[in-house]
Amino acid sequence: MKTHGKLSWTGVSPWIVIGAVVVLFPIFAYMTYETINRQKQNSIRLLLDKGAALIRSFEAGARTGMRHMRGGNFRLQHLLTETARQDDIVHLVVTDQEGTIRAHNDETRIDGMYGLDLPLEVIAAGDALHWRIVTLSSGQNVFEIYGRFLPADPHPHGRRPGMMRRMRGQRPPPFDAKPPPPRIIFVGLDMAPMEAALRADSRHALIMGLVLLLAGLAGIVLLFLAQGYRTARASLTRVKAFSDTLVAHMPMGVITVDAAHQVTSLNHLAESLLALKPDRVVGQPMHAVLPQTLCRVFKAVVGRQTALEDEVDCPLPSQRSVPLLVSASALQDESNGLLGYVLLFKDQSEIQDLRLQVARNRRLAAIGRLAAGVAHEIRNPLSSIKGFATYFKERYQDVPQDQQTADIMIQEVDRLNRVVGQLLEFARPIKLTLKATDVQGVVEKALQLIAHQAETKTIRIDRDFTANAPRVALDADRINQVLLNLFINAFDAMAAGGTLGVSIAPEAAGDYLALRVTDTGCGIAAEDIGQVLEPYFTTKPTGTGLGLAIAHNIVKAHQGDIRLRSTVGQGTEVIVLLPLATVQDNPPN
Repeated sequence: MKTHGKLSWTGVSPWIVIGAVVVLFPIFAYMTYETINRQKQNSIRLLLDKGAALIRSFEAGARTGMRHMRGGNFRLQHLLTETARQDDIVHLVVTDQEGTIRAHNDETRIDGMYGLDLPLEVIAAGDALHWRIVTLSSGQNVFEIYGRFLPADPHPHGRRPGMMRRMRGQRPPPFDAKPPPPRIIFVGLDMAPMEAALRADSRHALIMGLVLLLAGLAGIVLLFLAQGYRTARASLTRVKAFSDTLVAHMPMGVITVDAAHQVTSLNHLAESLLALKPDRVVGQPMHAVLPQTLCRVFKAVVGRQTALEDEVDCPLPSQRSVPLLVSASALQDESNGLLGYVLLFKDQSEIQDLRLQVARNRRLAAIGRLAAGVAHEIRNPLSSIKGFATYFKERYQDVPQDQQTADIMIQEVDRLNRVVGQLLEFARPIKLTLKATDVQGVVEKALQLIAHQAETKTIRIDRDFTANAPRVALDADRINQVLLNLFINAFDAMAAGGTLGVSIAPEAAGDYLALRVTDTGCGIAAEDIGQVLEPYFTTKPTGTGLGLAIAHNIVKAHQGDIRLRSTVGQGTEVIVLLPLATVQDNPPN
C-alpha cells in the first residue's frame, strides 16, 4: 500500500493480514484447546490410575491382615491411618452401602455419614471405579476415586492357581461362612500438583499456539512478500530493459553523473559523438573525462529547480567543434533527495547546415529578384546600343578603325545580353518536361556540339558507357545544357593535349544513374571547391559565375545532385546523379 508515494512497512495489504488471522486463528485455537484438554484428560487418567493402584494396594493389605490376624475394624482403621499418611492423600474413607463411615483417616468422623449424594448401593454392587472432584470447605480441590471395597478373598471356596502349595496344611474356611457386608472406599487425592502442572501445560500450550499462529501468519505474509518481490523484480526487470532500450535508441546523447559529479552512465550516441569509451569514463570524475563545455553545463544546473536548456559549441578530441543543443536537470528521489544529474544533447550540425542553406536560399532569391529587375532594365538599352553600333558599322565601312570599334561594341553588347539571359534564367523557376530518355543519346548529342572545339584544342575524348543503361525520366534539353556547361569548363581548365572522360553507370546503391565528367586540367583549390556551385563565384577573368550554379539548379530540379572531386595539378571529376525513379512520360510540373 502506498501513502504519499511511500510503501508501507510490510509491503502487503492489511486485508491480507486480517484474512490470514481470520483463517489461522480458529485452527490454532482449536489445536490449543485440544492440547489443553488432552493434557487434562491425561492428568485425570494418571490420578485415576494412581487412586486405583492405591485402592488395590489397600485391599491387598486389608486382606492379608484379615487372614493372618483375624482383623476387624481396629485393624482396618490402623491400616487405613497408616496408608493415609502419604503426602498426596487428603482422605481415605470406607463406608457401608448406607453411607455410614466404617473407617476414616480422621477417627473423629467414624460412624458419621459420607457419600449420601451418590448411589451407594449401585456403586457397592459394581466393579467399576468412579471419580469426581470435590471442593472442601477450605477451598481445596480434591480428586476423589471411589468404588466397591473388597478386603476379603474374592475366591473363598475356590482354589486359585499357584496357591495349593502355600495353603497346604491349612484348613479351609467352612462352606457356610457368610460373605462380608458390601463396603465402599473413597480415596481423596490432592489436586494442587495436578492443577499446577495443568496451569503450566496450559500456559505452554497457549504460548505454543500463539507462536504457531504468529509463525503461520509470518509464513503467509512472507509468501505474499516473496510473491510481491518476484512480481516487483520482474516488473523492475521489464522496466529496466525498456528504459535501457529506450535510452540506447534515443536520437539524443545521454550522460548521467551522481551527486559527487562522477559519471555513472552514457548511451551509445554519446559514446560515438564524443569519442568516449564507457570502461574509461564510468566511475571517473566528470571534469577528468568529459569535455569542459559539458562540465560547465552540469555545474550550471546545480541548485536549479528547473531544467537548463542551451546551445553550445563542444570541442572534440579530433579538433572539431560540434554545435550541441543541451538540456540538463537534477535527478531526485521520492523524498526530493538528490540522486545526480542528467544531460541530454543533440548534434545540431545538420540543423545549422539547414539554417545556412535557408539563409543562402533567401539571399539567392533576393539576388535573383534583383538580377531579374536589373536584367529587364538593361536589356532594352543594350538593344539600342547594338542597333547604333550596327548603324555606325554600315555607315563607316571605309574607315577600318571605326569598323573595328563597331565590332567590339557589338561583341560586348552580345556578351552583356548573354549575361542578362543567364541572370534571367537563374532568377526564374525551372520548369521541366520529363520524358523517358536514353541518357547515352543525350550525352552523344552534347559531345557532337563540342567536337569541333575539342579538335581545335587537340583534346581527346574517352567514352565509357555501360551497355543497356536504363532509361531515365529527364528533360533532355536541360541536361544537354548541364553537360555543355561541364564540357566547356573542362576545356577551359585543360591545355592542349588534355583528355576529357565521360562515363555512364548506375551507382553502387542502385538508386541513381551517375554521369561522370573528368578532365586532366589544373584542378580546383581545396578552399574553393565548396564555393564552385555558388552563384557569382568564378576563377575565370571573364566568367559570370552562373554557369555551374544554373547547372546545379537544373540537376536539383531533377531530384538529383552534383558532386565534385578535384586535385590541384591533376584534374577534376564532376558526378551528376540522376534518380532512377519510375519513368513518367508526362509528369506534373
